[in-house]
Amino acid sequence: MASSVSSSNNLGSFAKPKLSFWQIFNMSFGFFGIQFGWDLQRANMGPIYEYLKATPDQIPLLFLAAPLTGLIAQPIIGYMSDRTWHPKWGRRRPYFFVGAILSTICLFLMPNSGTLWMAAGLLWILDTSGNIAMEPFRAFVADKLPDNQSTMGFAMQSFLIGLGGSIASALPWIMSDIFHVSKVSADGSIPASVKYAFYLGGSIFFAAVFYTILTSKEYPPAEIPLKDKIKESNKGFGAGITEILHSIGNMPKRMKQLAIVQFFTWPGLFLMWFYYNAAVARTVFHATGTTDPKYVEGTNFGGLTLSYYSIITFLFALVLPAIAKKIGRKLTHTICLFCGAIGLISVRFVTNKYQLYFCMTGVGIAWSSILSMPYAMLAGVLPPNKVGIFMGIFNFFIVLPEIIASLFFGWIMEHWLNNDRMLAVEIGGVLMILAGVLCYLLVTDNRADDLQIPGLAKIEIEEQRSI
Repeated sequence: MASSVSSSNNLGSFAKPKLSFWQIFNMSFGFFGIQFGWDLQRANMGPIYEYLKATPDQIPLLFLAAPLTGLIAQPIIGYMSDRTWHPKWGRRRPYFFVGAILSTICLFLMPNSGTLWMAAGLLWILDTSGNIAMEPFRAFVADKLPDNQSTMGFAMQSFLIGLGGSIASALPWIMSDIFHVSKVSADGSIPASVKYAFYLGGSIFFAAVFYTILTSKEYPPAEIPLKDKIKESNKGFGAGITEILHSIGNMPKRMKQLAIVQFFTWPGLFLMWFYYNAAVARTVFHATGTTDPKYVEGTNFGGLTLSYYSIITFLFALVLPAIAKKIGRKLTHTICLFCGAIGLISVRFVTNKYQLYFCMTGVGIAWSSILSMPYAMLAGVLPPNKVGIFMGIFNFFIVLPEIIASLFFGWIMEHWLNNDRMLAVEIGGVLMILAGVLCYLLVTDNRADDLQIPGLAKIEIEEQRSI
């Protein structure tokens, strides 16, 4: 892409100004829309697959799209966006735009899937498109905010993710109970309430991302002099792969610590997304199958409780920066993970459907921290000219455990768990406890320990040492 970078505007030494609340809101608002893509599929893809006659042991494999596309797409998109500059569109915003268009198309097509493999194929494209839009958003915060506003920036993302997720997860229920769109299909196919939810969600996805594109500007990247940047961008795909591999081998100390925590955190979430709604329908509502009206009622109510945990997420995000400043990011994240674990394990003991709201309160607290604390702890220790690459690599430790779960948990469900969806959700809670313990024992709070990559010593850290 074209470049108009001035070497005097160096992001490594450039003192980024503090941004106002509304500037931070505008630059993060796209995440509100992106979350419609993720939460609509998280709340509905399991039931959609079952409507299309998938068996419980097939569900994890059918969710393999998300981790594989994340594993491949995120570091590549990060590498490309680090080296992109256009005088009008900037550095990260071209990727926001392309990802939003493709994701919206997929969201419109998904609920019209006629076969299981059509739905699975569209999920692959949707997840790739979502990663194109989402991955640069993490780097966007690190690009624009000074270190002492990074927690606020990522907490704002958590707030908007929670707000978007709360609406997205509830959309089928909203369509059926408020707008009286049919929630039952006589032939057991995908209900109209789910279809209209995807149509509306796709529209919101694009509108929110486009709002951020229009209201936010970017600082021109000049960590590498212009002629060197152009020369690097012309080296081709092989050079990019080489740099990604080199970066994997030279991760900062704190990134390695947080990677282990992430590796055990996310399987708990995946197992919830795989099985929670179906577990609620069959265990709490006692549905006998996908054609039973109680199954639709149960999955819709499960989506409503997922919406509730997203409400907790955005409300808790309002106080999360203050808590982190008071007790430290590490301890904050540890406690929040324990809250999520309690929420998932306690689903087994629900005797009344409304008790699920208590369970999801813990999950919402954990989700708010998961979306912000690891990234806030990571952002300040990354070289300014490689934020996109390292953020993409960091997400390896989200997608790798999902790949493992997708490939092997179906066999575990069939041979060890007797296809008990509720037990799978509980196992997710146990893994989240392990992640909390590892966070407390492994992660360091002192940023000076992480200054081991050339260029990091220049980063100002005065106001971060206390967080």
